[in-house]
Amino acid sequence: MEQTHALGRRKAAVARVYLTAGKGNITINDRALENYFPEDTLRYVVNQPLEVTGTAGQFDIQVTICGGGTKGQAEAIRLGIARALCEVDKEAYRPALKAAGFLTRDAREVERKKPGQPGARRRFQFSKR
Repeated sequence: MEQTHALGRRKAAVARVYLTAGKGNITINDRALENYFPEDTLRYVVNQPLEVTGTAGQFDIQVTICGGGTKGQAEAIRLGIARALCEVDKEAYRPALKAAGFLTRDAREVERKKPGQPGARRRFQFSKR
């Protein structure tokens, strides 16, 4: 099996995921998964597509990620891994990933700040007199 490439996005984070046959090593920006995401919940989010499809330990995953915060980056990597697994074997992995909701791009973005007010929706306090 040659290398499979997929892209995952969430908020401002963009993850390029490269999947190859291997022993289950996950490398993010040339760092191990445990070093890049010290929090257990974020490591769990990254590993979700592999657990759902039962392919944990079968693929080496190389990720290049930029932008966003830690949670957005973890969810972008999850989408990228799910898309890459679909490219490897669509019939086997797609139904399970789709049922779990890992193939849907979460389109929610931060709304921009508007001029003349302190935030996107927040207004300055109204004074009648």
